[in-house]
Amino acid sequence: MPELPEVEALRDFLGDHLVGKEIARVLPLAISVLKTYDPPVTELEGADVSAVARHGKFLDITAGDLHLLIHLARAGWLQWKDGFPATPPRPGKGPLALRTVLTGGDGFDLTEMGTTKRLAVHLVRDPAEVPGVARLGPDPLADSFDRDAFAAVLGGARRQIKGALRDQSLIAGIGNAYSDEILHVAKMSPFKLTSALGDEDVTRLYDAMRTTLQDAVERSRGVAAGRLKAEKKSSMRVHGRTGQPCPVCGDTVLEVSFSDSSLQYCPTCQTGGKPLADRRLSRLLK
Repeated sequence: MPELPEVEALRDFLGDHLVGKEIARVLPLAISVLKTYDPPVTELEGADVSAVARHGKFLDITAGDLHLLIHLARAGWLQWKDGFPATPPRPGKGPLALRTVLTGGDGFDLTEMGTTKRLAVHLVRDPAEVPGVARLGPDPLADSFDRDAFAAVLGGARRQIKGALRDQSLIAGIGNAYSDEILHVAKMSPFKLTSALGDEDVTRLYDAMRTTLQDAVERSRGVAAGRLKAEKKSSMRVHGRTGQPCPVCGDTVLEVSFSDSSLQYCPTCQTGGKPLADRRLSRLLK
């Protein structure tokens, strides 16, 4: 799933490639992708793109007085095209979900792999009309989001810190992968409760969050849209690296699996050498 660093890199990329250009047409090609019907996407035809912004994991393309909001979800992606075939694509065929063509002939495709369709596009006059944007918490890289603001956010929730970092209504833009990375840098168990965090814990976690995300944004800056996934995967320390050695201590990275996701961690760095309970593994051993 694209998270804050990748979406920020896409924002930079689209800012360079879209701003100042005119939209010729927008073609929704998957029945599930377009979540709004008023205004219709035909109102974008002939409008010039004036800005590209980011709200958490949402991309916001401003054209005229309209905002095209894109959430790539778990399996969605954006592919830039310098040109398109003369024959229009057929709806419902393959992973192609939406095509945006500029008057110069270039543009981008939104694609989504798999059978679970969560990629979402909204066309609105105000980004706050999109429920997912309206409920977003503060951006973790905003200048105003300092250590005390972070402490205040965590202080209002008694829950496991892994879940708190991923909760978009608390902090916008962090997902499964970067929460694993942040907790590894902070040397903190993903199951630690926010209510158990002392002042030093909060400071360490805040610093880990900022440095992890800032470093990822810098690594992604200038990377072409098509290479961002590979860049993200190659930079992970523990996420997606089950069974491999921890780059800090050399211990084996372990995993806890859930119904629709998993987390990875280093027991030596994060849990005092103790493996966390994995219910799936426990069932297999019975």
